[in-house]
Amino acid sequence: MHWNENSRRSFLKQLGAAGTLALVAPNTEALAAPGQAQGVAGSSSNATGPNATGVTPRAAVLKPGWRPLLDEKLTSFELWMGVPHETVVGLPEGTPTSPTAHDGTPLGLNNDPKHVYNLRMEAGEPVLYITGEIFGGLTTLETFSNYHLRAQIKWGQKKWAPNLNVGFDNGILYHCTGPHGAFWKVWKRSLEFQIAEKGMGDLYALAGTCAEVRVVHPARAWVFDPAGEPKKFTEATLPGATNGNRAGHLAGDFENPLGEWNTIELYTLGRTSVHVVNGHVDNVIQNASTIEGPDHTETPLSSGQLQIQSEGAETYWRRVEIEPITEFPAEIKKAAGL
Repeated sequence: MHWNENSRRSFLKQLGAAGTLALVAPNTEALAAPGQAQGVAGSSSNATGPNATGVTPRAAVLKPGWRPLLDEKLTSFELWMGVPHETVVGLPEGTPTSPTAHDGTPLGLNNDPKHVYNLRMEAGEPVLYITGEIFGGLTTLETFSNYHLRAQIKWGQKKWAPNLNVGFDNGILYHCTGPHGAFWKVWKRSLEFQIAEKGMGDLYALAGTCAEVRVVHPARAWVFDPAGEPKKFTEATLPGATNGNRAGHLAGDFENPLGEWNTIELYTLGRTSVHVVNGHVDNVIQNASTIEGPDHTETPLSSGQLQIQSEGAETYWRRVEIEPITEFPAEIKKAAGL
């Protein structure tokens, strides 16, 4: 475990006398409901393609070491809001807007006039509701490394410009470093665990990060395959890199229907991370780094903050929990080809 000192103190503070963490409500529901993604290759009703793979989801029983990140006042986070699209109404007079929502003057730190991020209590547990109307990032105050993060997410019904004509889109950014607003005036330099309709588990390397993924190129996009060729994904021009910053997830459909909860898990250990969607390992990221300076110097990247995105879609999050790890679980390691 390599959490920073603030993380360690906060973690210890939340430990009860018995050495377990207390949730608002006990979390004993299985991560995947019966009939959803279960088992290994080919056993999920949603998994398709010859390379479908996965692991059996385990019950989400709180055990020693798990720490919930959501509470009624979002005390583990700060909020950075980006540039409102020009179609957003009801903003304070004089608020700058943008035809792209990618450039201009951001709303900035803890300035959310449209209440894009909302914390609700449902059935005794906190649920984060994100309207998606303005791009934003809910950012942990602490820095983490070597952990297992898991959460449940589902889509609402609304989408907003400039993403009206694309699928539902969101994401969780990890290994976030540097200032707010490095990417599109809203998100930090980071790696993105993409959470999008038909794209859950994709990797995006944002604002000066780089990572290696074993991929094949069956159509117009690079997609993860354990038997594929290692390629670098970054916005920079580097030897051995592709011409883009996206590595698609393993071929197959591991998502639940719109309106149903999906379970996403992120394992990260050193410079390697594993994306898991509804029990299926669908992307493996290795040799993460930042790209520094005009010479594009690579610096190892193994820690950072977390950001939960608002990206043009109505989204719900619950059971966002983290635990430190010192090794990948055997079944994850096997499914990931590590």
